[in-house]
Amino acid sequence: MLIFALFNLKPGVSVEEYEAWAKESDLPTVDALASIESFRVFRTTGVLGSDAPPPFGYIEVLDVKDMDQFGADVSAAAMQEVAAVFQGMVEVTFLTTEELTA
Repeated sequence: MLIFALFNLKPGVSVEEYEAWAKESDLPTVDALASIESFRVFRTTGVLGSDAPPPFGYIEVLDVKDMDQFGADVSAAAMQEVAAVFQGMVEVTFLTTEELTA
């Protein structure tokens, strides 16, 4: 399953502060979870075909290989600490997905 996290930084949180934390803590911690196939974070750069600003500043993509294990992983103390910092820095919507196939 792919989980998408669409988010903006909260007022007072700088891009530099968030991105340093993401590189030093969030990315390595989440990517090391047994339930995660891959974890990637993207900074949005625009809206295709428009000068409008993107509605979200960042997108995380979590490729979860085992949802039961993921539940256990995110309940661990280390992940709870990472999640608390993340929630303090961003306003986020998490979307779970189901792939359509032909």
